[in-house]
Formats: sequence, C-alpha cells, structure tokens
Amino acid sequence: MNENNKEPLLDRKSAAQYLNVSPGTLAVWDCTKRYDLKPIKIGRAVRYRHSDLDKFIEQRLWR
Repeated sequence: MNENNKEPLLDRKSAAQYLNVSPGTLAVWDCTKRYDLKPIKIGRAVRYRHSDLDKFIEQRLWR
C-alpha cells in the first residue's frame, strides 16, 4: 500500500474551502474537466486527496 492510499480524503465542501472556491465551482471544474484535480468517486460521493490539491496549487503559483 502506498502513501496515497493512507491519506485521508476530503469531501467536496472541505476541498473547496481549502482551495478558497465554492463547492459549485469545484463541481463545474470536475464536470467540464477544466482542471484535473483527480477526483475519486465513491458511489455518488466525490472525494479529493489533499496531496492532489497541493499539486494543483503548486502548479499555479507565480514564479
């Protein structure tokens, strides 16, 4: 089992708060594939890895 499998998953509301966007914005991004946040679907629930959200932020930092 790798480290990603042990990482706690965030629900859409928590992930949106972490990214400082609304849950609706996050839903649109997932639906339109605007950004690849690598959402994990578990039944009807959508979850996100904290590390994937960190990578998303890191890729968008001004350098």
